[in-house]
Amino acid sequence: VTANLYRPDKPGRYPAVLLQAGHTQEGKAEPQLLAANLALKGFVSLAFDPSGQGEREQTYDPNTKGPAAGWSVNEHIHAGAQASLVGESVTRYFIWDAKRSIDYLVSRPEVDPARVGAAGCSGGGALTTFIGALDTRLKAVIPACFPISYRILFAGADPHSEMTLPQELAYGLDTADFVELTAPTPWLIQATEQDFFPPAGAKLVYEEARRWYSLYGAEEKIGYFVGPGPHGTPLVSREAVYQWLIRWLNDGRGDYHEQPAKLYPNHELLATRTGRVEDEPGSRKLYQLILDDLHAKRKQGTTSELLSELRSLKIPSDGSAPAVKILSETEGAGFRRQRIQFESEPGIDVVGELLVPSSSGRKQAVLVLAGERSDRLAETLAKRGSVVLKLEPRNSSSADRRHPYAGDWMTSTRADQIGLNLPAMRAHDIVRGIDLLSSRDDVDPGTIRAAAYGVRGIWLLLATAVDPRIRKVWLDKTPYSMLEALENTMNADLSDAVIYGFALHWDLEDLTKAMGDRQVLWTDPTDWMGRVVPAGPRFRYRWALGDLTDMSDAQDEAYASELLK
Repeated sequence: VTANLYRPDKPGRYPAVLLQAGHTQEGKAEPQLLAANLALKGFVSLAFDPSGQGEREQTYDPNTKGPAAGWSVNEHIHAGAQASLVGESVTRYFIWDAKRSIDYLVSRPEVDPARVGAAGCSGGGALTTFIGALDTRLKAVIPACFPISYRILFAGADPHSEMTLPQELAYGLDTADFVELTAPTPWLIQATEQDFFPPAGAKLVYEEARRWYSLYGAEEKIGYFVGPGPHGTPLVSREAVYQWLIRWLNDGRGDYHEQPAKLYPNHELLATRTGRVEDEPGSRKLYQLILDDLHAKRKQGTTSELLSELRSLKIPSDGSAPAVKILSETEGAGFRRQRIQFESEPGIDVVGELLVPSSSGRKQAVLVLAGERSDRLAETLAKRGSVVLKLEPRNSSSADRRHPYAGDWMTSTRADQIGLNLPAMRAHDIVRGIDLLSSRDDVDPGTIRAAAYGVRGIWLLLATAVDPRIRKVWLDKTPYSMLEALENTMNADLSDAVIYGFALHWDLEDLTKAMGDRQVLWTDPTDWMGRVVPAGPRFRYRWALGDLTDMSDAQDEAYASELLK
């Protein structure tokens, strides 16, 4: 862990403050004005680089000389999905680094270990909240631009999702609980008027915590301060930090007004030779620690245990036919196309297209998951006489341009917070699509097939494992292993496939085993960055097309025929 220490230039023993950086790429350089002023006011302060920031980038690309994932939050998201796979939260590593930073602070001869506090804004405010609750050595805590009740945060657009604890809302936790855990330790809860974490949410935290503090007769030890402007710590907020720390860590001695201080560019604050921890001997990346955790705890599960887990995730349905609403209808070449909507579960509507051949009698049926190449496949199958349902499971068309490769991380994390699982819910939507096909008079329910492309193939595997009505599946360019996702710093769309703790007991191959004698046609398996890889004889591979554009559809046509056999 790389850090900068700021201290008074006179001998003595001083109170100390741990400063958590927000989501700036530079990490520890961000709070240097606070740190310098604290040193001028008689405090020792330590600002450290969180994982993924400053000198601790996890996906550094020497060609672009920056993080391949884009920026720090994206790196947190990638590590968060990996940690979830092994039944952990990436937040534990942030908390551990902060605790070890406190260990370092209190070990220094100029620090009075009985007078230690912590402060931070944004992502640093989140970490300050956690460490303030979980380390009793802290005697004053100031989180800014994060403390907010989930009653407001969860309903908004910015649910600080890459720094949360597993299923915390399902367990009944809200942000105020972290404050109350160490009552009556002095906490100052800060917000700004125009923050995307609205001050109204911070006020709910303050009001609940104040009622808790009143049980100790310590209402004066819980404070609430709203500064002007957008997300951040303006001058008046910084001076409120100094004032709170002086009051509770220095017996009120000192001037809280901010003083001018020399500020340094990031490159002058580096602690390593190259500016990258990964170049230091013995350095290890976060994904390697998560992989170690997996190896230490992994125990192969049985098929019956896997099926029990999938049932607990509420993937199966009761088999009833959903009520279908036809949104529009057109005639195609040999088939009728219906744009439809049905309720997968109360309050959840999913949409799709039914392609119904004009021929009479019962027919084969194929469920195709909407996405890349699905339109052509659906039409090909309909022209061959199959009833086709091209299904769009819930929220699966969303894209977050600011977070490349991260997938639908926000919905995935929100689902986990309330004790649900996004891939499992999408698998349930697939099962409801099978309910729809099975109920149709023109479908032979013993002939249903399904096909999916990319990460959607994992949702289909989850559904097929619990639903024997799906007799055969075609997966194309689907990642071949969940364990492979733990071998790298980055994975495309892993958040769309993560089941908490799944890798501790199973892999995708176990889902195919759960299908028994039903067939899986798996073509061009990929790693978690979408690159086709040689993964063994049970997979099928296309030959390279190059300029043979007149043959571009020949292989797909052959695989479509094989799916229908």
